[in-house]
Amino acid sequence: MKSCVITSPFIYEIREIPIPEPGDNEVLVQMKAAGVCGSDLHIYKGENPLSKYPLVPGHENAGIVARVGKNVTRVKEGDHVVVDLIITCGQCYQCTHGREEVCEKVLVRGSGTDGGWREYFTVPEDDVYEIDKSIPWKDAALIEPIAIGAHCTKRGRIQADDTVFILGTGTIGTIILQACKVIGAKVICCDVDDSSLERAKTFGADYVINSKTEDMIERISQITEGHGCTAAFDSACFPGSLALLLQPGIVCNAGRVIPMGFSNKPEPISQADINKRELDIIGSRMSAYQFQPVAKNMAEGKYRLEGLATTFVKFSEIQKVFENMENPDPAVKKTVILFD
Repeated sequence: MKSCVITSPFIYEIREIPIPEPGDNEVLVQMKAAGVCGSDLHIYKGENPLSKYPLVPGHENAGIVARVGKNVTRVKEGDHVVVDLIITCGQCYQCTHGREEVCEKVLVRGSGTDGGWREYFTVPEDDVYEIDKSIPWKDAALIEPIAIGAHCTKRGRIQADDTVFILGTGTIGTIILQACKVIGAKVICCDVDDSSLERAKTFGADYVINSKTEDMIERISQITEGHGCTAAFDSACFPGSLALLLQPGIVCNAGRVIPMGFSNKPEPISQADINKRELDIIGSRMSAYQFQPVAKNMAEGKYRLEGLATTFVKFSEIQKVFENMENPDPAVKKTVILFD
């Protein structure tokens, strides 16, 4: 089998290695599709301090069960599955209280340990979820990022009567938009790029704001009749974006702000910014317990998937993925690797 390995920043190679055998409680997954995420770019560029080389990237993984260990009962050979990105201890406070995504010993496939940019790999039975065979592989790879949207909207307690503001309409912003629309909320999307905002309209945005050419707070006031939004997601995630969302006029009293990024730059935020309006600042990382409901929703056609992934690359031509990382094409919003 072939495996794509990043050996050091900006260096990768394709290795020929034996197909592994599953252990007693493991399944062997033959990969069919893998998404390319911004975190894969950071790993390739050497910007993830938690990643060590050599490393097989890829945490958005879908494939077929090729073999099962003798103790496996949940899935069988031939089943279509997606693979959870997190490996957890199952025993810490977080794991036993429904917060396994921040397990004390959490490992993430594709960054903390080897991921799915290889033709086969073994995973514990508990880390795979069967999906409907009607879901095309190019869409199955999107289940993990859509699960992030489902998780953060659950963390943000989004309800049908919410007016949600989303800063940034890239892949994650568009996915959060769809998760909010499935719930029934009204959504305002904001970006500095008109083409991204037009794309957001096709995915269900009720209103769009170009903050480069429009007064963002004034537009929000017009749309919400002066009340402000009940929740805001930061999917732009640049230094200063959290402080931006805490400005009066964006989120109403008792509103929620859900930052999605990992910027470690200090921002000018005061206790008064939060407590004068009794805001909730809610962290959200990855996803937990959302793969199965998202796969069910996808099989039932509840998401608009056409155009969510813009670029498809054969695994045999994976060099194109790295070429785009080094020379980004603005037209490439989301790439999915398809295995032969």
